Amino acid sequence: MKKRTLLALLFIVGFLAQGFSQDGPTTWRYSLVDKGDGEIELVANATIERGWHLYDTEIPDGGPYPTSMSIDKLVGAVAIGDFKAVDSKLISGFDAVFQMNIGYYDEKAKFVQRFKVTDKNKFVLEGDVRAQSCNDSECTPPLPVDFAFKAADLPSTVTASTSAIEEVNIVKADTPLDGGEDFVMAPLNISEETSDVDSDALWTPVIDELREYGMKGSVTGQSLWWILIAGFAGGIIALLTPCVWPLIPMTVSFFLKRNKANRKKAISDAVLYGVSIIVIYVLLGLAITGIFGASALNDLSTSAVFNLIFFALLVFFAVSFFGAFDLVLPASWTNKMDAKADATTGMLSIFFMAFTLALVSFSCTGPIIGTLLVETATTGSIIAPAIGMFGFALALAIPFSFFAIFPSWLESMPKSGGWLNSVKVVLGFLELALALKFLSVADLAYGWGILDRETFLALWIVIFALLGVYLLGKLRMPHDSESKHVSVLGLFMSIISLSFALYMVPGLWGAPLKAISAFAPPIYTQDFNLYDGAVHAKSLDYEAGMAYAKQVNKPVLLDFSGYGCVNCRKMEASVWTDPRVKNLLDNEYVLITLMVDDKTRLPEIIEVNENGRETKLKTIGDKWSYLQRHKFGANAQPYYIAIDTDGKPISPSYAYDEDVDKYIQFLEGGLQNFNK
Repeated sequence: MKKRTLLALLFIVGFLAQGFSQDGPTTWRYSLVDKGDGEIELVANATIERGWHLYDTEIPDGGPYPTSMSIDKLVGAVAIGDFKAVDSKLISGFDAVFQMNIGYYDEKAKFVQRFKVTDKNKFVLEGDVRAQSCNDSECTPPLPVDFAFKAADLPSTVTASTSAIEEVNIVKADTPLDGGEDFVMAPLNISEETSDVDSDALWTPVIDELREYGMKGSVTGQSLWWILIAGFAGGIIALLTPCVWPLIPMTVSFFLKRNKANRKKAISDAVLYGVSIIVIYVLLGLAITGIFGASALNDLSTSAVFNLIFFALLVFFAVSFFGAFDLVLPASWTNKMDAKADATTGMLSIFFMAFTLALVSFSCTGPIIGTLLVETATTGSIIAPAIGMFGFALALAIPFSFFAIFPSWLESMPKSGGWLNSVKVVLGFLELALALKFLSVADLAYGWGILDRETFLALWIVIFALLGVYLLGKLRMPHDSESKHVSVLGLFMSIISLSFALYMVPGLWGAPLKAISAFAPPIYTQDFNLYDGAVHAKSLDYEAGMAYAKQVNKPVLLDFSGYGCVNCRKMEASVWTDPRVKNLLDNEYVLITLMVDDKTRLPEIIEVNENGRETKLKTIGDKWSYLQRHKFGANAQPYYIAIDTDGKPISPSYAYDEDVDKYIQFLEGGLQNFNK
């Protein structure tokens, strides 16, 4: 079996990051061309790999993503006409996948957008082109390919236009998403008498009014406790791997022999060894936050590039756990740490021994640590990674210190064997299932539609069914030893895994599946749904929803949510499906859901002043996130706030809490205050 080093892993990560950030099968080249009379053309030349094709700028509804351009910044010029293809051979035909006639280009295509230059010295043009490339078996996501030009980039022959500008059509940003193809809300019937809501009042901060009710809604403490528990659980799992388990008796025996004449000293050294393990892993967690920053890590939670990289990494880890290769650090690192431990004395030598343990066990703990850091880092809390690593290290450190205090108990420990390899394979299946969650987040945030709910569930059903078959001994991996019987524990775990797979089957027809609502895509992405108990928002737009609420004279429940928000899905599946809650939301309130991670580009960039600096709102998610921060002084999701038709709060805010009675009390309290 070949062993791979960390360098191989870093190469793969770098390759994936480069691949996702570039054009893929389509390469774009931008240039500016002088067209005379003060007009220029932005020329976007696409070179398409053989076997792939690029879609036209005009695609019927329900089809693939069209080639489109959006402008982020335009100074000293105005756009004329539309973004279109020129001098390119358009191939049109019936697409069996989308069941419609679609135009596309092979090998190369040329797109242009014309501008009239009004001030040559101040000219700035920034934006991007999004396009989807497909072949016979797969498609690339429509990731943006940026362009940026300034005055110095203009052709020298260009002169600013002095003629009047006629029929100027400013290009709008692409706006493809509304929450999913199957989540189509009926247009709100808003009369002219009630549509003139005061937009300024709707955005006026109401933080002082919320304080009078008693501001609630912080989930940070609860989240950190769960992160600590999750980290501890990860440490327990790491203990049961073949890289760590055999080290417990070896290391503890070493400490006892090292101080054989002084058992008290042996115990204190072992405890110090455990503390060193905790310090090492906590420092790793702090380093992750220090390098990237909490706010940047929070942005990663719905970034397509990073979610796709995390997806690929988890698949990579799963393949490693399945036995295709071992993931180990360079031997030179381990040898250096081991030499340091031998060359030093006292507390420093114990610390280097703990560092050696961390390096030696990386083959098994690396994937677990990576998954834990990914999950904690994207919460946005600056101390979350450190808390998660503290829990992980605590679970690792306890056995070493515990058995040093009671060395006779070492004899009762199960011996190493094939069961440790089975633990790795089980972890491989779990890593594979978790990888789909990251792919789903990117898919939802950008509206690609490649992993809707039933596709996700079908994959999970297969994964956990295969896990159940493996636990029964009917499926073997390369490094597994032959087993003549199934252990009692293996039998029970197989029953759980197979039962879980069967539990998910009704979800293919729309069953809510509350137990996995935090991981599965929302139910509105389901193509075939027999379930009618879901709650749907009246609007995904704040102003439109408020205008409708004023017309029907009902209070509003603002639901600040996100495609990548795990707790939002839990609330929707466990609380909103309660008949009493559903009745209040459907009949007594106007529910407005605002996705703070919606990547749909705004028609125009909005510049706002926030905390003394200029902030650019480029996407719909940016706009709703700013609304939550600016008006309500909150930034966590889920976040529920009941307001009247003028945007004033009528009750305290509500955050993640799956207590249905409390949620009903929250809704009824707001309703009573509104009626007063």
